[in-house]
Amino acid sequence: MKVMLRKANGQYTIYVAKKDLETPVVSSEKPAMWGGKITLENGWVLEMPDLPEDTRLPLTVEARKVEG
Repeated sequence: MKVMLRKANGQYTIYVAKKDLETPVVSSEKPAMWGGKITLENGWVLEMPDLPEDTRLPLTVEARKVEG
């Protein structure tokens, strides 16, 4: 699914347009969010694409829903 990742006030959030959902990221496997799984406040677990750590945000990417 396509999601937009952004960072505001030190907090990462994910926006899913098809679900009209914006929710904070509560945990991630990797500090830069890329190439691992992230857990959202609503319980979803998404697998993020592998991108360089210095990728500029906000950015829309294709993420895979694993759980939730």
